[in-house]
Amino acid sequence: MKILLAEDDHDTAEYIVKGLTGEGHVVDALDSGREALTQAMSGSYELVILDRMLPGLDGLSILKALRAAKIGTPVILLTAMGSVDDRVAGLRAGADDYMVKPFAFVELLARIDTLRRRPALKDEVLELVVGDLRLDLLTRDVTREGQRIDLQPREFLLLKHFMERPGRVQTRTVLLEAVWGLHFDPKTSVVETHISRLRTKIDKPFERQHLQTLHGVGYVLQP
Repeated sequence: MKILLAEDDHDTAEYIVKGLTGEGHVVDALDSGREALTQAMSGSYELVILDRMLPGLDGLSILKALRAAKIGTPVILLTAMGSVDDRVAGLRAGADDYMVKPFAFVELLARIDTLRRRPALKDEVLELVVGDLRLDLLTRDVTREGQRIDLQPREFLLLKHFMERPGRVQTRTVLLEAVWGLHFDPKTSVVETHISRLRTKIDKPFERQHLQTLHGVGYVLQP
């Protein structure tokens, strides 16, 4: 496996390189954030192990740049920043895994093996497009006519559901089950409220309306 390691601590880098090389992997090690980004952008690696705190350009910025460029190479973030917020930020930025220092090398190997068993990311859908509306499944960015749209988590899931089924009517019952995981009708206006909020964000500022209501039937996202 060809691996890019971006780690500015010499001892840690040497420890990882020695261990991975001993397992038969080919490792390129860099200690500069900007150099790491340039190398990772080549798309020639099967895995990137990325320290969050790098000189020149931090690991999170590198990760976001890779995902924005549609580089789907699996990334393990390796960092001393181990709070829940730090881990969530890393995963939401597109990391495939997150390891906190200090770590056991056998655990790193186990996580690498897990990533190797996953289907290739290039075979997965990375972006949903309906008309001028785009949803990036890696970065979770939503844009229309190039303008970024900020969505709350449930609004994002609702839009994702619609964009996976353009032109198909979605009933209230289907939406409750798919987006909220409810297998019963709670007799609230939760669907209507979120549809209204979503429409305000993705349609109201623009001339054409994508999200339409079919009274008595449901809702549909028209291409």
